[in-house]
Amino acid sequence: MTSGSSTSTSGSDLADQVSTLRGRVATEPVAARDDAWNLIVGLQELAKSDHETADTQLNELFRLGAPVAGLDGPTDGILVTTTTNPVTDAALKMLTSVWMPWQGKSFDAANASGTNRMTDGSARQLKLLWPLYSMTDTETGKLAFGFKTYIQSGKDDPDRQVMVIDYADVESNPRLVIRSIRDELVELVPGAYLGKVLIRLPADRYAMIGYFALRSDAARG
Repeated sequence: MTSGSSTSTSGSDLADQVSTLRGRVATEPVAARDDAWNLIVGLQELAKSDHETADTQLNELFRLGAPVAGLDGPTDGILVTTTTNPVTDAALKMLTSVWMPWQGKSFDAANASGTNRMTDGSARQLKLLWPLYSMTDTETGKLAFGFKTYIQSGKDDPDRQVMVIDYADVESNPRLVIRSIRDELVELVPGAYLGKVLIRLPADRYAMIGYFALRSDAARG
């Protein structure tokens, strides 16, 4: 599998690729994780030239994912693409190309919780948005925006079980935007995860605004 390939893939091909990757986990867990990650990065590249096709394939890939179990410790993350509207997507693409304070997430499996990993230089910018909110300094970097995790049917995919990353019930989170976010995460193979970012609307409705991906060093057989 070619790293960063932007070639479009049919749904049946994606299913075959994911099935093959899962078949390699027992003997090649790290290679299977890396190839699953490259598949996501390829769709990230495709989104730059053919957003509609990339969106369709990312959705298919997400629906091929399995409920996440046992995810623990730090992960590296990328914003794969946004899915709002052409004008907003273009503006967000421009913004995140020059400023991306988010680095990934850290999970605490025992307590069904976690937090977001942020860049060292993000504190000043975040203070402009949320002046009363303070990040946490740790030996491994800055952390912000805690969350609870649990397994539930997806809001965007009610026929699929997903790991919900829920910011609403963490009192320290800013009410502006952050507590309205609901991430939904699935596992492609151990160590490679694809997520959807949703935002809560009135009447308990949700709108999907993008895809993100996480990679863990704890690929396991």
